[in-house]
Amino acid sequence: MGVPVIGCRCGVCTSGDPHNQRLRTAALLQHQGTTILIDAGPDLRVQMLRHSVTRLDAVLLTHAHTDHIGGIDDLRPFTMGRNHSLGVYGDPGTLRRVRHMFDYAFDPAPSMSTRPRIETRELTVLFTVGAITVAPFRVLHGPHAIVGYRFGKLAYITDASALPPDTMEQLQGLDTLVLNALRHQPHPLHLTVADALTIVEQLRPRQAFFIHITHDLDHATVNAELPAYAQLAFDGQVIQVRDGE
Repeated sequence: MGVPVIGCRCGVCTSGDPHNQRLRTAALLQHQGTTILIDAGPDLRVQMLRHSVTRLDAVLLTHAHTDHIGGIDDLRPFTMGRNHSLGVYGDPGTLRRVRHMFDYAFDPAPSMSTRPRIETRELTVLFTVGAITVAPFRVLHGPHAIVGYRFGKLAYITDASALPPDTMEQLQGLDTLVLNALRHQPHPLHLTVADALTIVEQLRPRQAFFIHITHDLDHATVNAELPAYAQLAFDGQVIQVRDGE
């Protein structure tokens, strides 16, 4: 829903701390001239304008919920004037949902209106986009399997409720882990702060950042309680990764 939540007057939603203002979760990865967007939620236009993003080489989707794909129409400016379509990657179910929600983008008939020139591409075990190597892996979102991504020494996970043993094995040797931590109270579909911290302690990356945060968590209060190597992230934060992409 983002923070502030519409109609809510809680301490976080009315906070003057800009770290408590949270758009829907997404990330931008840049390495050696290649730019990849992870998820395209309803706040995509604002996010791209706020950070002066003018070029995308690919979009990686984690799953088909609207807060992660609802802004795909706003990819139009990134595809205008290109001689090829923008690749949008995801698992089969997510891509089916994209083609259903944005069916007009895939209509071969001529149109007098602009539409995003996108091409859905099913994930493979390992692939490259420009200078970036992408390794998808499986996490659980309640009863459903969704996708996380590893890029060298960096891994990105959102909306997970659990990480299967094979995924934990794939995530050894990280420098940086970006991981969801919804709130303190248990939730059937999402990790809590304590759950996320346990995973960080098991994987032992140099640094970890918690994302997909509700208005239950005040940025300054929670970060004061967390270890320095694992902190709540904030909108617009720039993270440097060592020894890898």
